[in-house]
Amino acid sequence: MTLPTQLVLRALLDAPAREMYGLEICAAAGLPSGTIHPILARLEGIGWLESRWEEAEPQERGRPRRRYYRFAPDGAERARIALAQAHTRVGRLLPALRHRLAGGDT
Repeated sequence: MTLPTQLVLRALLDAPAREMYGLEICAAAGLPSGTIHPILARLEGIGWLESRWEEAEPQERGRPRRRYYRFAPDGAERARIALAQAHTRVGRLLPALRHRLAGGDT
């Protein structure tokens, strides 16, 4: 799992029952929209997220319509498990990385 995907999931998990629109997720994750939208599409494609377009007309709001995202019924739990597994994998790799950085594999 990439770091940007982890950041998006963590942003959504801050309030797992709440709908968030793309720019909110960008701000919460600290990532540009060009990065998060493919991630959101992928997470929706695997069934972790659901999305909907707001019903307001852009002319009434003076801005483009927003697409809102939220976790699918078991999406938050699946995200928590995946993040825990990613953390575990990184934890196993750190000792080897530290050893290499210290010059152990030269």
